[in-house]
Order: sequence, then C-alpha cells, then structure tokens
Amino acid sequence: MIEPDLRDRILAEPERLLDDRDVMNALVAANERAMGANIVDLRGIAMQRLEARLDRLEDTHRSVIAAAYENLAGTNQVHRAVLHLLEPTNFEAFIAALTGEVAQVLRVDHVRLVLETLQEDGTSDPTLRRLGDVLEVVPRGFVGHYLTNGRGGPGRPVVLRAVTGLAEAFYGPLAGEIRSEALMKLDLGPGRLPGMLVFASEDPSQFKSTHGTDLLAFFAGVFERTMRRWLG
Repeated sequence: MIEPDLRDRILAEPERLLDDRDVMNALVAANERAMGANIVDLRGIAMQRLEARLDRLEDTHRSVIAAAYENLAGTNQVHRAVLHLLEPTNFEAFIAALTGEVAQVLRVDHVRLVLETLQEDGTSDPTLRRLGDVLEVVPRGFVGHYLTNGRGGPGRPVVLRAVTGLAEAFYGPLAGEIRSEALMKLDLGPGRLPGMLVFASEDPSQFKSTHGTDLLAFFAGVFERTMRRWLG
C-alpha cells in the first residue's frame, strides 16, 4: 500500500510524475511485467520510440544553441578587432594595432601582410619599409599561387586550412610552430597588385576548411579599404 501522505501528494500533483522520465519508465516497466510475457504493449513501444526521438531533438537543440553562441562570440571578436583597426591616426599605429591588439582579440599567434611587387627590391619603397617584420614582399603571382597551394586559378578570397608544403618557405624559422592559417586576398585598389593578409596559429584546430569564412571576409574588406587610404 502507498503511504497516505505520498498518495495524497500524487493525487494533488499528478503532472509531477508525468514530467519525471525515470518515474514514468519505471511505471511502464511495472505495467509490462504485470501484463505478462505473452502480451506486447504497443503503447510502451511507441513511448520508447518517442522518447528516443525526443532525445535526438534535444541534442539537436543544444547543438544549434551552442553554434549560435559560438557565432555570436566570433562576431563580437571581429567587431572588436575592426574597432582597433580603425582607431589609429597614422600608418605606424595602424600596423602596430594589426600585430598587437587585433592579433590578441582574434587570438592569432602570427600576422603577415603579403604585398606583390614588380620591383626587384620592393622594400625600397619608404612606405613599405615602415611596415617592419610583418611585411612580406613577393613577386607577382605569388598570392594566387599560395592561396591555391600551387594549383593555379583565381582561388577563393578567404582560405582556412592546415599548413601545406609551401609553409616552410613562407614562414621561414617559424614554419615549425605554425599548424593552421587563415589567408585573405586583398584588393588594394586600381593599378595595384593584389595582397594577402595571413593569420597563422599554432593551434591546428583554429582554422579549418570546414569553418565559415563570412566574418574574416568582412574583416578583410575593412582592412583592404583602410590599406588603400594609407598606401594611396
């Protein structure tokens, strides 16, 4: 017999039993045992299938919420980085912000700005000399070659990937530390060769080809427009 107090509580709030999955499973199992082994409880089978479906829906719901929060966090990161990029009032401060506050906000270990040139010594340009170690002056065609990993063609404007065989020549002594990279092709304006902004990470999972590129495409758009002003 059920204790009177417990019975009264169940009768007063039966919905509390319905909301408790473990209790309901125990009641269904007890009902099946009471019916005997020769009876198939279709209602119980249907409940089990609905329960399994509910579990899958809850897992999907949690995954969608987690992805939404992750996307929101990434958006906030890029917005903060853009604000740091727009704040400087001179070119030296702009480059310092790129390799300093921007790199910290985006949590990247190394930043490279790649500029193509037709000159044998591209660093003779006084504007480019002011860029310091972040600058990589390369011959015409290098950006497309590196973006496509030597396959040729126009390539995508933003590429996320693990480092390839080209990394050793590009990163030099740092090549052994780099595990993934984000490559953003830059349009520096009419009459100028393309450039490329590179974010490199020692974390192999930071930049993957399966990740979205919309936020970095937006950041690259802001960066290239700001660079046009300084280089112009």
